[in-house]
Amino acid sequence: MPSDRPCRRRNLLAAGAGAGLGVAACGGRGADAEAAPAWRAGVARETITPRTPVWLAGYGSKRAPDGKLHDLWMKALALEAPGGTRVVLVTSDFQGVPASMSDRVFAACERRFGLGRASLMITFSHNHCGPRLGDDLQDYYPEDPDQERIVARYTDECVARMTDLVGRALADLSPATLATGRDGCGFAVNRRNNVEAEVPGLLAAGTPLRGPVDHDVPVLAVRRPGEPGALVAILFGYACHPTTLAFTSWCGDYPGFAQLAIEERHPGASAMFVNTCGGDQNPLPRRAVELCRKYGLELAAAVERALAGTLAPVGPGLRAAYRQIDLPYETVVTRPDLVAAAADGNAIRARWARRLLARLDAGGTFASAARYPCRVWRLGESTLVIGMGAETVVDYALRFKATYGRDTWVCGYADDMLAYIPSRRVWEEGGYEGGAFLYEYGRPATRWAGDVEDRIVTTIDELVREVASR
Repeated sequence: MPSDRPCRRRNLLAAGAGAGLGVAACGGRGADAEAAPAWRAGVARETITPRTPVWLAGYGSKRAPDGKLHDLWMKALALEAPGGTRVVLVTSDFQGVPASMSDRVFAACERRFGLGRASLMITFSHNHCGPRLGDDLQDYYPEDPDQERIVARYTDECVARMTDLVGRALADLSPATLATGRDGCGFAVNRRNNVEAEVPGLLAAGTPLRGPVDHDVPVLAVRRPGEPGALVAILFGYACHPTTLAFTSWCGDYPGFAQLAIEERHPGASAMFVNTCGGDQNPLPRRAVELCRKYGLELAAAVERALAGTLAPVGPGLRAAYRQIDLPYETVVTRPDLVAAAADGNAIRARWARRLLARLDAGGTFASAARYPCRVWRLGESTLVIGMGAETVVDYALRFKATYGRDTWVCGYADDMLAYIPSRRVWEEGGYEGGAFLYEYGRPATRWAGDVEDRIVTTIDELVREVASR
């Protein structure tokens, strides 16, 4: 990100929301390492590979672990600008962190470290070879009281360990420089517009695939001048499901292999992956460890190209804004709906219906909307980091980068794994990401109302204006 050296760029404070926030690179390779430290940064990491037989998350079945390909991790990057404003980003190899877990971490971090919810973002790669957590996708799995107790204990442990991780990153704060760059990587395929079995043939024939994609690989390099190697954290993103694998061994999927490769090349640095907006994107072809490793190495190579190219130094300044909004359901289910669904041949749908019927029998009611987290961080003068809950489709990243500039980071899979979040286009098309499948996420409805994109976009724009005006 540019400093105040003379170069042409758009100024967020002058342009405001709705204007492009494109960043023109200043300086050449290594410009970030030459800048005087204007920031303080801290890094911490923790293995999260379960030591108990927690089932693997995702895919709607019982998947008991039978070993590991490599360890799973959660990592934290703390940033402090001159004046003392701090934020912490947590990345992890979890399939999904539910609000019932993240709310506990937010509360503990505010109590222990004075870190408000606006200043802490908890992300998860959405890796399907990671462990279950709390009530995330609870109706996906066969009912098993012993497993529920194991998951509850593991989740409690992760709440404590994630809170401590944040504290260790804050305690590690020391002078640092930040710089951003980007490259690209092309293995993500829009799964809505391409038949999976046909993709290998299409690729071999050189036939263009269909549908929107986001092949950008944004990179943030964090250096501590004077330390051996200097590079202490490498944050990078990509928009794609980590679903190359579907077996029962612990593994971080392609993001895990990418992080291992980057850390091997940069000893002492922590590589940290965020899934940008990959809700409708798959790595194709897939279902082989060799392909998973290949995609990870391709992504790591894109990160290395960005690091070796022109990096834009991030000047001082940090602002954070956060809001939870209501996302309304199209129609809330009724008792007759649930009675019918309880007899459904779809096991997930039947478990969902029985659980919600039990809630009604106990005197419970259903909300007409879900709470949805939105956040914006502004680093320096121009770079925005947008955080959005759950499985956002690629349209959101493409729209926000078109509005605020290509160097805007749009992070999905943050704070709460509450459901797929369709754009209006995807909602109108229907299908898995936009149709009547909210029951899989335990919601008391089958579909969102049609205006969820408008609600989210309006909120993000308001938050962008908020961080620009301070």
